[in-house]
Amino acid sequence: GAPPPADEFRGLARSVAAIEVLAEVGVVLLLFSIGLEFSLARLRDIFRQVALGGVLQVGLTTGVAAGIAVLLGEPWGRGVFYGFAFALSSTAIVLRALGERRELDAPHGRFIVGTLIFQDLCVVPMVLVVPLLGSAASSGDAATGIAVAMGKAAVVVVGTVAVARFVVPRILDLVDASRSREVFLLAILGLCIGTAWLTSLAGLSLALGAFLGGMVVADTEYGHRAMGDILPLRDAFVSIFFVSLGMLFDLQVVLERPVMVVLLLAGFLLAKGLLATLAAMAMRFPSRVAWLAGVGLAQFGEFGFVLTRLAQSSGVIDAEGARPLLAAGIASMFLTPLLVRAAPHIRAGERLLAPLERLIGVRGIDDAEGDGHGGLKGHVVIVGFGLAGRLAAQALHALGAPFVCLELNADNVRRGKALGLPVYYGDATSQEALHHAHLETARLVVLLMNDPQAAARVVDTVRRVAPSVPVLMRTRYLLEREPLLKLGARDVVAEEVEGAVEIIARMLRGLDVPRNVIDHRIREARADTQSSDRKVTLPRQRLGDVRGLDELKIETAEVRPESAAAGASAVGLRLQSETGALVVGVRRDGQLLPRVDPEARFAAGDTVYLVG
Repeated sequence: GAPPPADEFRGLARSVAAIEVLAEVGVVLLLFSIGLEFSLARLRDIFRQVALGGVLQVGLTTGVAAGIAVLLGEPWGRGVFYGFAFALSSTAIVLRALGERRELDAPHGRFIVGTLIFQDLCVVPMVLVVPLLGSAASSGDAATGIAVAMGKAAVVVVGTVAVARFVVPRILDLVDASRSREVFLLAILGLCIGTAWLTSLAGLSLALGAFLGGMVVADTEYGHRAMGDILPLRDAFVSIFFVSLGMLFDLQVVLERPVMVVLLLAGFLLAKGLLATLAAMAMRFPSRVAWLAGVGLAQFGEFGFVLTRLAQSSGVIDAEGARPLLAAGIASMFLTPLLVRAAPHIRAGERLLAPLERLIGVRGIDDAEGDGHGGLKGHVVIVGFGLAGRLAAQALHALGAPFVCLELNADNVRRGKALGLPVYYGDATSQEALHHAHLETARLVVLLMNDPQAAARVVDTVRRVAPSVPVLMRTRYLLEREPLLKLGARDVVAEEVEGAVEIIARMLRGLDVPRNVIDHRIREARADTQSSDRKVTLPRQRLGDVRGLDELKIETAEVRPESAAAGASAVGLRLQSETGALVVGVRRDGQLLPRVDPEARFAAGDTVYLVG
């Protein structure tokens, strides 16, 4: 029989337009929440850290994709649009995948997060440029139109910054004075939708307005509260957005034009991933980090749908031309969680990239011989030079103990060199790097990495290369401790336990629990988790902070020159036996004496603290 009409494929979705409106609300709330996370001050810091990597990834991908499209006969305006569409990645999918794997703080996680932030910022000029591509192709006034649009955007941004500094904080102060959570939530939503609407009146996008609105609130003291209130709404509408993505997946175009869809999908997964990998290597990351970064960024982005819809309405691309792009993009987003999970176990990608490592221009661990560390023996090998690694290295340096540190972050390597410490660029998962660190003659390996998968590989490599060298390492959760011990680590410190022990000790101290009881409770906690040779240290309480001593009064007395106490001691005065008062402190020349000696003589001008 005849094929069913197109409407039959919509199933329960009778009103696709309504779904698209809800999805657009989700995009607005998503951008508003991104703006909440990045105030103007933090944006400056992020720009310094990730601008180079972001420029390389976005620039390379845009240029290559646009060039290929033009060579295939597409107009230059449509080619630029394809470049923009390929340059953006999925912030929501990738960050969720990295968060679930606890890799946000890993070297590849930091590069991916920074690049995604840069991409989100690039959405602003892209949204301004795309509507000009269709008309500019025929009129030739692209440069003028883009300059006008960017000038208009600059005026809006400057106006937003001024409002953020002088108007919004006062408005939110008045709203907070109502002590109503509902009124505060409505005010935040009003700012979000209001800034989006005002920017749309100026001819800019709703997404740009929402992002600027988020930054406005982030620069106030109410940023965290606004994020907590807006998250449930954002998650609900973003879920609808992802549902709409599934509805946009056109199986019919896959059946009609499978070669085109497969080629575009290969462009996202292979070509875009390769360009992201090259950008990471240009940022002086080793092959493993660059490989994982390339896989993490190789997909279509949420804002690619926004740009595609904008390009269709502007005449840059027609609906028939957008169908294969959207189908391939959605398929790449579906595959991303699977690829991110599988990438650490695919060693072929790292091996293919390994020959390029020597071209990234950072001094590696194999340069240690030239620095006088060639004959190391009985030394400590520290892996990771973050905060923990820096403190460990400085402790060893202060003691004069020999050590060498391997680090993947080029900035951390330069920071270590500036401190005069033997910190070198090297991937500790590589046998060659460990060999250059003289692992075979080391006394101890201290593993302080933020990448749990890579840490497990380092333990396995150390066990195979130098099984007699003990490995001391940290891990985040207690459940990871036993598998790492079985893998070959000598001692594993679970941050989860150490943090809990410290909290318990301070909590019980705050409740005025006696010290011996606190020690007993901590021994019980450690008996069920992990032991420690370190004694529990707690700050001692001040006398006025100890509850139960409210009735015990403290009095002060000044020793005057004509007083009988001048030149006499507390024992000589028989102070406690005659009056019942106990000397608990003496202040002399503005300084509290470190201890009270009953035999010590008072001096004129002393202030004596008495309890009784």
